Amino acid sequence: MVLGIEEQSLFLRALKEKDLPMVLDIEERVYGFPWSQQIFKDCLSMGYSSWALINEGELIAYTVLSIAVGEAHILNICIHPEKQGKGFGRFFLQKLFKIAKDKKAERIFLEVRPSNKAAIDLYKKLGFEKIGQRKAYYPTKDGREDALVYSFDLTSLID
Repeated sequence: MVLGIEEQSLFLRALKEKDLPMVLDIEERVYGFPWSQQIFKDCLSMGYSSWALINEGELIAYTVLSIAVGEAHILNICIHPEKQGKGFGRFFLQKLFKIAKDKKAERIFLEVRPSNKAAIDLYKKLGFEKIGQRKAYYPTKDGREDALVYSFDLTSLID
């Protein structure tokens, strides 16, 4: 159960091009500098591991992962703003750990804005460790913001 939500109504499936209108709606609500439709199309056509989290028939979250040479990199992950703070992010990340591990990844990486305290708290609770910082990585309305780089050891998971 995810904070009172039955998992039978919650599942992952491959992200599809037909999902992009909903993905873009969520992306634009959450991010000040959202990915474009073309970026998502390119990721899908290039075969990135792209997933939708469906709850009661509705797409509520999505991710794009790059998985290669024993490493997974979360390029984009987003939860619908009305669904944040309810356990969906934790559920989604735990499923992504399994997907990455099944594809022989030993570590999973991501970047996050230092201003995204809720995401950082979740990553830390799940066992991610801060391993670095990228200067002036993200655009902001006032210039640039650094990115914190986090990593999770997938080999620590019990099958």
